[in-house]
Amino acid sequence: MTQTQTQGSTLFIIGITLVATLGGLLFGYDTAVISGATEALKVFFVTPLESDSALALQVLGEYKIIISICFIVVSSLISSFMFRMYGKQKGIIYSSILILAGIVIWYTQFWVSVNELTENTLNSINGFTISSAIIGCVIGGSICGYVSQRLGRKRGLVLAAVLFTISAVGSAMPEIMNFFGASTISAFIFYRIVGGIGVGIASMLSPMYIAEIAPAKYRGTLVSANQFAIVFGMLVVYFVNYTISLNGDANWLNEIGWRYMFASETIPAFIFLVMLYFVPESPRYLIMKSREEEAESVLNKIVGTIKAPQLMADIKESLKEKNAPWLTFGGLIITIGVLLSVFQQFVGINVVLYYAAEIFRNLGSSTGDALYQTIIVGAINLIFTVLAIFTVDKFGRKPLMIIGGVGMGICMFALGAAFYYNQLGLVALFAMLGYVAFFAMSWGPVTWVLLSEIFPNSIRSAMSLAVAAQWIANMIVSWTFPMMNDNSWLTGMFNHGFSYWIYGAMGILSAIFVWKVVPETKGKTLEEMGRLWKK
Repeated sequence: MTQTQTQGSTLFIIGITLVATLGGLLFGYDTAVISGATEALKVFFVTPLESDSALALQVLGEYKIIISICFIVVSSLISSFMFRMYGKQKGIIYSSILILAGIVIWYTQFWVSVNELTENTLNSINGFTISSAIIGCVIGGSICGYVSQRLGRKRGLVLAAVLFTISAVGSAMPEIMNFFGASTISAFIFYRIVGGIGVGIASMLSPMYIAEIAPAKYRGTLVSANQFAIVFGMLVVYFVNYTISLNGDANWLNEIGWRYMFASETIPAFIFLVMLYFVPESPRYLIMKSREEEAESVLNKIVGTIKAPQLMADIKESLKEKNAPWLTFGGLIITIGVLLSVFQQFVGINVVLYYAAEIFRNLGSSTGDALYQTIIVGAINLIFTVLAIFTVDKFGRKPLMIIGGVGMGICMFALGAAFYYNQLGLVALFAMLGYVAFFAMSWGPVTWVLLSEIFPNSIRSAMSLAVAAQWIANMIVSWTFPMMNDNSWLTGMFNHGFSYWIYGAMGILSAIFVWKVVPETKGKTLEEMGRLWKK
């Protein structure tokens, strides 16, 4: 018997981890590809509505229907969480109250009021078109648990790869792929939502698969590789977008170039789909489905023949653990999990990631220069994410989060002031890059570390509520930025600085929240966290 058979194959572990992290890379690629096309999408889809009344009427009707469907999806998601927290009787009461209040707001503030193409409506349509993939992320994240149980981790990732591919093709050619007779912009939104579902599935299944396939002593490092892959995917797509922009002028980019940006995703998606054929299913899932011989074969390759039997016994024992009601440890832990997720988005990071090129154009850069500068944003994001990975266990979670929150707040206030006083030079550039650095070393990766540690084993599924809250907050921020940034009155008053001051205030509030409320989890086991919450 060889040493590899008795101790497991490190090369095998690294290989399957690299394949799984392609899901994270596609997560980053799909969410950041939009950054190079924001102006083009506005020119191609939204601007023509101002001069074509028939098209405007059609798009306005479809827009109201799409938003209404999204409202139903999110309401259903929130209702399911209410049942998990409060049980059947109270769940019905609380979800009914929330849904009723939501219907009143939806009808009075949206359905009745949005009947003509005003400036605010155009900005809203533009913002929703750009951020529509996030609706898919909410859906994908909410069904991911079901997918992982029914299809398994591997086939769930295969489904995500297929959805990425469909989305890439459909988003690049919405006229050709429009099989449902809607307007072109609605077809584009549909395919972006399809890609978002893939992102939502991959965002949970990739780290889940890695965690279940990795030996305990390597698990932290290998799971961190998924976060690195997400940020690396963003950097890759910034390079791709810039390279595509070099092939023509702004008019070409607005008409044709943006299509190549979305179509480029088919390459990593196809590679991911092919490589998944060569990786095994998670041994935990195999044991769950009573496929023990297959599980043992995989574990022999991972930890070796000596440790495999004991590990199989441990997995079987862990599967006996019962899920407890989400409020077993009180409401504070749920509140902390949700607010960590909400603050991570309300500080405005996805405004920078999605609208980076537009922000640079507002700073006075040409389209080509703006796309080049987004590469710098991606590089800063990558470098400081690596810094967080290597320091989070040394300095602790709270210090990094507090420093990051204050730093982001200061940088956003500075960026807003630069716009307000029209000082759009190096100060504004460094404020934006400083903001990205502070986020990448703190609230970007460390939020996920905290979320994975604060929930005890028996209510670990409650993390799905925090993840859903994160995507919903992402949607709100990404949707509302054009409504604030392009509003004539706000622009006249604050010269594009208003929204950045809002995000700056959120950065300071996030630091205060962590300082006052969030416990330090460094060095604590999940069992110790459970005892802490019981107190």
